[in-house]
Amino acid sequence: MFVVTGATGNVGRTLSSILANSGAAVTAVSRGRRPVAVPDGVRHHRADLERPESLRPALAGAEALFLLVEGAGANLDMAEILRVVTAAGVKRIVLQSSQAVATRPGAASHAPLHTIEDLVRRSGLGWTILRPGGFASNAFAWAEPVRAGRTVAAPFGDVGLPVVDPDDIAEVAAVALRDGAHDGRTYELTGPVLSTPRERVADLAAALGEPIGFVEQTPEEAREQMLRFMPPPVVEGTLAILGAPTDREQQISPDVAEVLGRPPRPFAAWAARNIDAFR
Repeated sequence: MFVVTGATGNVGRTLSSILANSGAAVTAVSRGRRPVAVPDGVRHHRADLERPESLRPALAGAEALFLLVEGAGANLDMAEILRVVTAAGVKRIVLQSSQAVATRPGAASHAPLHTIEDLVRRSGLGWTILRPGGFASNAFAWAEPVRAGRTVAAPFGDVGLPVVDPDDIAEVAAVALRDGAHDGRTYELTGPVLSTPRERVADLAAALGEPIGFVEQTPEEAREQMLRFMPPPVVEGTLAILGAPTDREQQISPDVAEVLGRPPRPFAAWAARNIDAFR
């Protein structure tokens, strides 16, 4: 049996389906109070990682845990979470971290994830750490303006990053959860090519079959918008990656292909699969 935290998110929802479709017993964990739709055969459990004991009932009989922490893991007692996980008899943990842990080691926005990774490595459990770069699904932030006015505003329109499809992350996580051969590995997950915001808007327009305008924001305009739903350190870290990526942040990682035996999906495939959100 597998436990998936963050089960209503872009990775966790797909991961729960993959595991359930393989015949595994799956417990999907989320903290929201609203009713949650989970795939057929998946059990739902409500828990909050800020209250580690609330996770205990979901872990009974579990072999492995997929751990997704919100807000880079700030405000979590990770040592206590791991104590609860270990006491439940879980053998393996797959942690979704971030590429920025390696590429931005001094960034305040990702400092909690450094500590969480270290604790997971020293937990005595089998562990795999996933470090995805930017998500293709961040384009969902453009859905409302595309629906309303067929336009997108974004900063750094011609700066490319190899954004990763969340479904690729979920597939890699499923392999690592089921196969101990991946214990002790850290995988950096990216897409197959560099893609700029302007190019991603063009991919959405092609999938939609209608033109979409692109308006380049200034960094100040983007900062003001992002501060409405992100804490300041995360905003500054995100703008730094979007506007001045390091060489490593622009490299295409081989890890998705190594684990899955196929190339990672391009943004255009994500756009085609999710285009109804933009209609």
